[in-house]
Amino acid sequence: MSKKGKKYQEVAKLVDHAKIYTLDEAVELLPKLRTAKFDETIEVCMKLNVDPKQADQNVRGVVTLPAGTGKTIRVAVFTKGDKTTEAQEAGADFVGGEELVEKIKGGWLDFDVAIATPDMMATLGKVARVLGPRGLMPNPKAGTVTLDVGKAVREFKAGKIEFRVDKVGTVHCPLGKSSFTPAAIKENFMSLFEAIQRARPSSVKGTYLGKTYLALTMSPAIRLDTSKL
Repeated sequence: MSKKGKKYQEVAKLVDHAKIYTLDEAVELLPKLRTAKFDETIEVCMKLNVDPKQADQNVRGVVTLPAGTGKTIRVAVFTKGDKTTEAQEAGADFVGGEELVEKIKGGWLDFDVAIATPDMMATLGKVARVLGPRGLMPNPKAGTVTLDVGKAVREFKAGKIEFRVDKVGTVHCPLGKSSFTPAAIKENFMSLFEAIQRARPSSVKGTYLGKTYLALTMSPAIRLDTSKL
């Protein structure tokens, strides 16, 4: 069993693991748990009472975080013709068609979001097995398959993220950086929380949202009380 470092052990004393924190308490405590020299990512973990094996319970969607992600998002746009210029003018980091697909075949994956026009999806199908497991395959539900590539690029650059339940019914999402103010963390959390609530499948009965935790990249987790939000 690996031993936790001294810094981790010190900040761990600040978290009462028997307590379920209110959102206000959690966002005030979170920045105090910083131990790394870099700006750690704030992560949220939500357990949903859904069965992802059922097509209608495979919760997925997008949300724009009002305070942004705190990260520079590298966007690759797969398109051709006039849409190439539109994507470039919107600030896309990489724009192309077949040549980008060939680069992916060679191992290139230096981007965080992939956006594609519908006419490029057949070509992208050649690397679906590479992009899919990494969550990079464009999808209409995520707003990453679109003719309005300019708008999509600007939104993802500004803090739009995708959320998706995993095979055990849990949603993991970045929520910002440890340098964010408590108010910014709260604002981002509420936007994500409300988006996940709106995505509730009609077939789910009873309690939808289970245990929820907030943590930094290298910190202990804070259990959150979402019952009164």
